Amino acid sequence: MGALTASLIAITGLALGWVAIEMACKPCLDKGREAIDRSLNPDYDPDDDDDIRAPLNPSTPSADENASDSTSTVVKIS
Repeated sequence: MGALTASLIAITGLALGWVAIEMACKPCLDKGREAIDRSLNPDYDPDDDDDIRAPLNPSTPSADENASDSTSTVVKIS
């Protein structure tokens, strides 16, 4: 009878722990599950997605723009 009680307590503890993790990490888990659902959906096309959050390759200033910001002066000594 002691083994049955111990196993029931262990199973209940695991179930309560699982529920606590689900509640605490719900936003992260929901995003992950949505990503998994999208990747497993054969009809999903990423090009049709209107929810673009950020560019993959953000534009960086060119070398000419950075050169005008310099405060040092180059002096050529002959």
